[in-house]
Amino acid sequence: MGRHEADKPRLSTRLGLWIDSKLAPTRFRRPEFPEFDPRSLRPLWSFFFVTCLALVSVTDPYSGTVFSAQAAGFYRLAPEDPTQTYGYATTQTISFSRGGYSVVTGKDAAIFVEAADVPDPGTAKAYAFEQLKANGFGTEQYSCLVKLWTRESQWRVNAYNKSSGAYGIPQALPGSKMSTEGGDWMTNPETQIRWGINYIDARYGTPCGALAHSDKLGWY
Repeated sequence: MGRHEADKPRLSTRLGLWIDSKLAPTRFRRPEFPEFDPRSLRPLWSFFFVTCLALVSVTDPYSGTVFSAQAAGFYRLAPEDPTQTYGYATTQTISFSRGGYSVVTGKDAAIFVEAADVPDPGTAKAYAFEQLKANGFGTEQYSCLVKLWTRESQWRVNAYNKSSGAYGIPQALPGSKMSTEGGDWMTNPETQIRWGINYIDARYGTPCGALAHSDKLGWY
């Protein structure tokens, strides 16, 4: 650059000289202010960043999750009953806690299942409850079944998935598979429930195993 550009004063300096020239004929003078040095703020900025770093280090950003039902499975809160192996892989366990129980599916997934209410006599859920007992399953497996089939079909005997073709309470695919339990498989909830429980027993071992698979992959 040229010498003129190198020696050109800053805008603030030129503005001050212009004001001085205008005030020269008068008795007024421009007040003198101390020149501000931006480097004087460096200690303040340093203190700010160090304080932020300290707060991040001592605060757990995930501490609130311990109060969520979904996180209860990860923290394994005081089980009241012994752990029980179940499901479609030997690494999966089920452990109980107050108000329900946690279903832990190996290393990378966990679900929390609320204890299901005792079903009303004469309902599809009551029939499913009795069938589970007949197959040697306990009440905790009934809670898993309630959650699974509520998600799949809302326990509707004529539930039909247009995209996949799955049908009925257990969402058999295709629905005609349930004919092995009776010719009335399209309209009889008991026929559908028998087929669904047998299918779960053969493929996943337990309803909780089927639910864990469904939670992880979106189907069972």
